[in-house]
Amino acid sequence: MGYDLRDAIDYLVDLAEEAKEPKVVDIAGKTYCDKSLRRYDKEEKADPLTATSLNSLLDYINGKSDELRESMIIHVESPTSVRLISGLNKERDREELFRITTNPNGFVFDSYYDQERFIINMQTAFQQSEETALILTVAGNVENKTIANYGDDGTSQKATISKGIAGKEDVIVPNPVTLKPYRTFLEVDQPESKFIFRIGEERDGSPIFKLVEADGGIWKYAAVDRIKEFIRENLKPEFLDRITIIG
Repeated sequence: MGYDLRDAIDYLVDLAEEAKEPKVVDIAGKTYCDKSLRRYDKEEKADPLTATSLNSLLDYINGKSDELRESMIIHVESPTSVRLISGLNKERDREELFRITTNPNGFVFDSYYDQERFIINMQTAFQQSEETALILTVAGNVENKTIANYGDDGTSQKATISKGIAGKEDVIVPNPVTLKPYRTFLEVDQPESKFIFRIGEERDGSPIFKLVEADGGIWKYAAVDRIKEFIRENLKPEFLDRITIIG
């Protein structure tokens, strides 16, 4: 037939070699390739260092200025997250050098706690004040199985608490209350917020307690502003023109 097996094999080999080669085409001024290619000249970026305090970020910037690019950004993403990133490089990309996160408060708002856990959390997860002391007084002395003595008009509640050795007293549960939970980095003053303090009951009549946030999340903006101000005040002056702080 004039078409031997060797020619057929050579033809198939040529097809296979052609299939390995990337095909590049221009469509509407854009360049496309039918293969996934890896660039070997792409600028490499370091993995970010991680920590949990604002002071660690400041220590890094003030002590490792040789690792910084000419233009840097401190991005306060939230009350619990801050990133140090570079300005745009020639690839129109950014390098993240440092990241700090914190979770200073294990208190879960809008969830009921039993008496012991609530008292412990009020003492450890909040800056202490006259209002935390008032809540602790009520929560620590509400009598078990006295749910029939609770009154609730939707805004205020009444509870019976122990008074002295044998006495009892009906008190109005304080509402709303202004508290300072630990919700952002501990180096800054914690933003205060208003909370609704509620008393409920278990099936056995024992009291349970919860706090409901009542400021619509405004505290987050205050926290971000305080973080920015703290960083700005503690950066060495030579970095103030080189590093932009946003949040």
